[in-house]
Parts: sequence; C-alpha cells; structure tokens
Amino acid sequence: MNKTKAYSAASARSSLTITTIPRRTPTERDVRIEILFCGVCHSDLHYARNEWHDFFPTVYPCVPGHEIVGRVAQTGSGVTKYKAGDLVGVGCLVDSDHTCPNCQAGFENFCPNQVLTYGSPDKHQTAPVTYGGYSDSIVVDERFVLRIPPNLDLAGAAPLLCAGITTYSPLRHWKAGKGKKVGVVGLGGLGHMGVKFAHAFGAHTVVFTTSPGKTEDALRLGADEVVISKDADAMKKHAGSFDFILDCVAANHDINAFISLLTRDGNITMVGAPEKPLSVNVFGLIVGRRSFSGSNIGGIPETQEMLDFCGAHNITADVEVIPIQKINEAYERMARSDVKYRFSIDMASLKSE
Repeated sequence: MNKTKAYSAASARSSLTITTIPRRTPTERDVRIEILFCGVCHSDLHYARNEWHDFFPTVYPCVPGHEIVGRVAQTGSGVTKYKAGDLVGVGCLVDSDHTCPNCQAGFENFCPNQVLTYGSPDKHQTAPVTYGGYSDSIVVDERFVLRIPPNLDLAGAAPLLCAGITTYSPLRHWKAGKGKKVGVVGLGGLGHMGVKFAHAFGAHTVVFTTSPGKTEDALRLGADEVVISKDADAMKKHAGSFDFILDCVAANHDINAFISLLTRDGNITMVGAPEKPLSVNVFGLIVGRRSFSGSNIGGIPETQEMLDFCGAHNITADVEVIPIQKINEAYERMARSDVKYRFSIDMASLKSE
C-alpha cells in the first residue's frame, strides 16, 4: 500500500483541502498512473456536498474526480496493453463484474456491479470507498484504462472521459450524421461537446439556448443554426423536422416544446438530469411514433472509440485550466455556470503542497 497526496472533503459543508490517501500496490493486472490533469464535473460537486444523498449518499472523506488523464508510471506483471510512459485516461468506472450480459456486450456502464471511480465500495479494501482523481496518482485495472491519442491537448482531453462520452454515445447510438438534422439543447459543459460531435459526424446541427449571447459561441463550436428557445415563432419554424435532439439541460424545462420538433420516428435523449420529474405529454410521442429516452456515459469499448474519434478530428473540450488550490472557487463558479465550458485541474499544482 502506498500513500498519495489528494484533495478531499470531510463533510458536506467543508471545503476540499489537502490530505493523503491510500492507494493499493498494483496487482498483476493493475496500472499505476501519475495523474497530469483531472476534469471537474458537476457530479463532483454534487457528490462532495452530498446532494445526491437519497440515491448515492457520500461517504466521507471523499475524493472526487473521474475525468483523469495521466502517464503510466508502473504496470503489474500481467499487464499487456500498456507500458510505462504511455498517455492514458480513466473515466467514471474502474471495475465491473465482467460476467453479466452488459459487460459481455461491452456496456460496463450498465453493469449492476459496476465500481465507480469514486464513492463505490473498494473491493480491494484499500479504503472504505474508491477515491477519485483529485490526487497525485491512481491504480486501476488495465481493462478500465484508456489510451489517449498523443495529438490531443491533455487538459482539454480530460473532460472527454465524462462529458465527451456522455454526449458521443447517444449521438452515435441514434446515428447522427450526414443527412440528419440534430438539435442540442443547452450550451454548457455537456452541450458544447454535443455540438462538436454532431458537427464532426456531419449532421446539420442546431443549438437551442435561452441566452441570445451564446449565439456566436454556438456557431464557433460548429452549430449551423441557433434557436432562442423562448421565441415561440422561432421554435414553430422547426416543428416536425428533427431526427434527433440531445437534451443537456439539468434544470426543469418544457420538454414537450422539443418533442414537438421531432420528425416521425425522431428521438429526444436526456443526458441532463433535472432534479424534479419532467411532465411529458404522451400524445406528443404517439402522433409521430416519436421516442423519449435517456443515456449515461458509455462502455469501455465505446469510450475508446470516442477518444480515437477525437484524435482523428482533433476534438477536445474547451477548458479553463486551474491549480488544485482553486477547486473550491471553481465549484462556486460552476454552480453559477461561470465557466466556458469545463474546468481542468493541472495536477502538477498538487506537488507544491
């Protein structure tokens, strides 16, 4: 067992501060990774503040972080995919049962016994729960380690491990591409990645936002059109015309206004997670055989596919790089949506502690 520096929260109301945490000695299948950058996801804030206590209660002390990019520092004797010096990533999962139908199909993200990067019981018993990427290093089973294309900016690549795969997976599943009209609702950390992917797939990409001030940025990111969703006339012009809509909004909003924009057999998929249930007019689905669904991250094979796609198209997240010492300030800014579009922590800053 080894000790490594990390930033952790001791309670729902405490700031994240420097500490040391245990990391297991690599087993024969493990990879020890020196963490270079770690993205900051809104899930990190929810977990640190125990805002998901009803279904995912926080165990303190907690170390968030599941958008990890680093360099292989050590490999176990049985590791075949990686060697010291390789650029790698770790996303939201660090293990699963490997035997269920979902795992066998490459959908570890739907495994009933998945092990999250932070907050899951630690089967190695190194700690009460798994600890995330706000730390110097992490030890992960090689089956959950991903290869990072060397041409990508590493700070911008980190959020691909969550925001990237969260938006890539449903766009790919619903076959967004040439000849398709795709909408992206909300231009935040998830939405900006959805725009980049939809554009790269070749779809006619339309951004829906309530903020006219975001029009220029949406076009810069790859949107072909921008619709102010509060403008009823602008919305009506697009009625019945979308093959697919990716909804990235986590606040309560009128989902029926977007369902009405779908063509026959069109789909709207939620990746934003509103706190309260949305009210759905079923007739809006029935009249066009439309569908309403949800999606979460992706399995390991699809996540590697996404990273390779990003390497081929030079896609990364738009990030503001911060030192770990500014993480509490970043949480406050993130809660106010005051970031374009993700924070990425330069973990070299932890060495100065």
